[in-house]
Order: sequence, then C-alpha cells, then structure tokens
Amino acid sequence: MSEASPGPAEVLRGGLRQPDRRSCGASVLVAARMLAEPAYAVSFAAAPSATFAREVLVLHRRVTGTHDVAGRLQLPWPRTIGTPPWAVSRHLTTMSGVPHATRPTRLGPRDEVEQVRVAVGGGHPVALYVGDRWLPRHVVLVVGASATAWQVYEPASGRVLDVATDAVRTHDLALAGWDVPWFVVRPRVVRPPAPRSPA
Repeated sequence: MSEASPGPAEVLRGGLRQPDRRSCGASVLVAARMLAEPAYAVSFAAAPSATFAREVLVLHRRVTGTHDVAGRLQLPWPRTIGTPPWAVSRHLTTMSGVPHATRPTRLGPRDEVEQVRVAVGGGHPVALYVGDRWLPRHVVLVVGASATAWQVYEPASGRVLDVATDAVRTHDLALAGWDVPWFVVRPRVVRPPAPRSPA
C-alpha cells in the first residue's frame, strides 16, 4: 500500500517565512512549487528556513525582472513594492502548464468562494492579494478548502492557518493584519474535479 501524500501544512512546516517585507508574493510562488513538486520540497529538508529565503529572493528578482522564468520578455516591476498579480499569474501558468488569470474580487458572493474551493480541490493553489479598504498589501496562498474553511499559507508568519469561509465573505480575514480580499490568481477556467470511478 502506498503512503498518503503529505498535506500542505506538512509540506510547508518549519516556519517558512518571507525573508523581507517585500517578498510575500515570491514566497507564495515558492510555496506553490513545493506543493507541486515533491522533489523540490525535499531539497529544503537540510536547512528549510535558509533554503526558502534564498529561493524566494532569487525568484523575486526573476518575477519582477525583464525576463520571466521561461526566459520571455516581461514588463519589469520595482521590487521595493512587492510582486504584481500579473507576474504571479504568469509564473503559475508557466509552472503548472494551466493558464491562470488575475481577477479583482471582494469574495462576497458565494460563487466566487466556491470557485476558489474548486480550483484548490483540483490541485491548483490560489494566490490571494489582501489589504485594507484602500489598497492590496499582502499576498497569501489558499492551499486547502472545504465548504466551511480555507487553509491559507501566510508567509509573514510562515504558517498554514485555518480561515472560516464566513470570515472570507465578511472581510474579516485577519491575515498578517489585513482583512479585505483584492485579487485572486487562479486557473482561468475552473471545473469541478471528475467523480471517482467506483472501485
């Protein structure tokens, strides 16, 4: 009998915190790759915090530079103000082979919350930009979702947190001090997973 794959909280254990105040977006992208590529995640085992910090800083330079991870030209972006959502979308598209899109959202309507749940259930973590009522300020990664709660990797603390979907809908997220959802970066087309065939 094969062993069950480790869950997101186990893969992202060890306090994998963003190495500076500007790199939450790149931290989310490294975390997404760790979840998608077990061999990459294993490479962090000897020195998880140091390896994570190094990978994040290298990737932050890449996703905000003149060329993306596939070597394609892109509009550069000042690293001092973080990682723009379109760069996160482009990186997730390249990494997964599935076209991603950035969607402005306030995550109030039930169907928006459901689309995030379905995307995550289909194996695609969803990047979420959060902030205050005026501006987006932080990026987190939804790594698990049920009808009642999300599991969210929050890079400022380096923890996977449970967030009730009621808190999502009422903009009471409390993620690194930010409550209001601004953008989701998810697959452009979200389909429910196919039902399993009976054994």
